[in-house]
Amino acid sequence: MKHPTHASRRTLLALFGASLASVPLLDAPPAAARSAVGLDDPAKKEIAMKLVSSAENSSLDWKAQYKYIEDIGDGRGYTAGIIGFCSGTGDMLDLVQLYADRRPGNVLARYLPALRRVNGTDSHDGLDPHYPRDWVRAAQDQAFRRAQDDERDRVYFDPAVRQGKADGLRVLGQFAYYDAIVMHGDGTDPTSFRNIRRRALNRARPPAQGGDEVTYLHAFLDARVWAMKQEAAHEDTSRVDTAQRVFLRNGNLDLATPLDWWVYGDSYHLD
Repeated sequence: MKHPTHASRRTLLALFGASLASVPLLDAPPAAARSAVGLDDPAKKEIAMKLVSSAENSSLDWKAQYKYIEDIGDGRGYTAGIIGFCSGTGDMLDLVQLYADRRPGNVLARYLPALRRVNGTDSHDGLDPHYPRDWVRAAQDQAFRRAQDDERDRVYFDPAVRQGKADGLRVLGQFAYYDAIVMHGDGTDPTSFRNIRRRALNRARPPAQGGDEVTYLHAFLDARVWAMKQEAAHEDTSRVDTAQRVFLRNGNLDLATPLDWWVYGDSYHLD
């Protein structure tokens, strides 16, 4: 069962890609930080995908989620794919448009007009009854899986890693940014990623500004928990409290394996 973790996603995701691209970067981190392995290292990125999937899909098998689709009742219509693209928030529309650009006439292309109409709502108008079935069919196409990968990276992963590196953060900090952007987006509302980060900066400074990394990450996770608790759907903050905070308290700033964590009462282990 997919946990309802998308309720505090962005309010206007149609502007999401542009807003992420415009996140103001800090001064470049020290040379040592720039040369260190980041979350974009293939092995570290695989860990990140599994950590997010444990919270988003209750599974470490993130690659099994390309075909996932359901309405989880969070007001965002259908939630689907490896990162929870939503029919009501614009990122699903962008994904299906990219897929149509790359594979004209694909099984999802005919739903583009309906996806434009339902954007910003929880409506299934023009999507039911066959859209979920056709999404599953599309997920058998390598081109669609690649499109999901590319949109995940463009909208969520790459901006988070960029900002994390600019702040002088190591792998764990970059992951904390990524997980926050996945859940909260980067709009203008108080619980968006940029405002979570701003809240943290009011309490501590990241390494790129001469601050202590552990102190800053605690401040960021405190701000993240605050943001989650603004919505009833996120009263369970275990993806922070018994996962990221555990790694931080253990001094595991590079997300070195083995890793043990808990989300929503389920335990996970990575060698």
